[in-house]
Amino acid sequence: MVIQSDLIVAMITSNYDVVLPLLLSALTIAFFLSGRYPGRKDDVIPGRLGIPFFGETLSFLSATNSDKGCYDFVTQRRSWYGRWFKTRIFGKIHVFVPSVEGAKTVFTNDFTIFNKGYVKSMADTVGNKSLLTSPHESHKRIRRLLSDPFSMSSLSKFVQKIDRMLCQRLTTLETNGQSFMVLHFSMKLTFDAMCDMLMSVTDDSLLRQIERDCTAVSDAMLSFPVMIPGTRYYKGIKARQRLMETFRDMITLRRTGNANINPDDFLGSMLKRDSYPDDEKLSDQEIMDNLLTLIIAGQTTTAAAMMWSVKFLSDNPQVLDKLREEQLSILRRKPTGALLTLEDLNSMPYASQVVKETLRMSNVLLWFPRVVADDCKIQGKWTVDDPDPRLERKAHIPRLRSGCPITLIALHDVK
Repeated sequence: MVIQSDLIVAMITSNYDVVLPLLLSALTIAFFLSGRYPGRKDDVIPGRLGIPFFGETLSFLSATNSDKGCYDFVTQRRSWYGRWFKTRIFGKIHVFVPSVEGAKTVFTNDFTIFNKGYVKSMADTVGNKSLLTSPHESHKRIRRLLSDPFSMSSLSKFVQKIDRMLCQRLTTLETNGQSFMVLHFSMKLTFDAMCDMLMSVTDDSLLRQIERDCTAVSDAMLSFPVMIPGTRYYKGIKARQRLMETFRDMITLRRTGNANINPDDFLGSMLKRDSYPDDEKLSDQEIMDNLLTLIIAGQTTTAAAMMWSVKFLSDNPQVLDKLREEQLSILRRKPTGALLTLEDLNSMPYASQVVKETLRMSNVLLWFPRVVADDCKIQGKWTVDDPDPRLERKAHIPRLRSGCPITLIALHDVK
């Protein structure tokens, strides 16, 4: 037996370059088969966790960066395991909730049964003082202070400002008579409007500089957090550093009185609290992190919703006709050239329904993770309706790959 064992050891040693790959291949196949077809138990959520830390992160990112979005990742695993499944992505175990009722249970129990849980790349890019990533003890304070500048009077001024901006740009496009992409148009419109409202930035060169950096940050929010030059994460972190420097310079100019701009914008409202107690003001880092958060959130989600609304209205002409009639009825009551007011927006019940249905059907937020703080059970039913599966690659906000190109035709003699 000793001789035979020595012989076996000698054979393996002399042929390790063949035996070792075969052994690793066998172990890998066994590992994947055991994960793909796990023993089902009623009290265990099915799924595969993959290798430690990495899990199925690469598969998730690959699906997210494709024109099918992460829906392909979810659909494939539902075919393997059923509607409920678990996986490991970004180093943590995730359970995908397949029901509206389940989602409501999760989001209505924030900071009790569930807590916010963002991936490292998202926290690193928007900052740990952001409303998106701040811990429970500071979340409510930041949210309260952020909402103060958005009073009814401020919103009323903003409605007229964005209406004027929208009319000017649409008139130019309609006059040219050329097709344009709704997504690109909406992204630029919402970005310029957010920067004007938050920081009174209207200089085109500065706007484009901030826009480029915000785009890099947005692209890196769902990326593998490794600082390797050339990667999305690396570019996003570098862009964040440049944005923080830009915002810091703005704050310094405001405090020294050298900035000839509107003191009643969001940034001005925050800096007016400099002499307030600590719990009634935001630190400079909190201001800068949330400036970045508001710009990205206000631009990407709003622009995506505008694009999807045009797509869905085009697919449902009877809804478009009814919506147009509601808008024209408001226009007939107003003087020629008058801008929209907040009261006008409150007189658009059908438009409000269209917006809500657009948000329901398009799901402009791709991924909203929560951390389970206690054992719980969630059940429900959910159906996904996505008539256009071709999505833009490498976008953490679901957007049509085509950008939804349209051509404007003016409505004449509407009164």
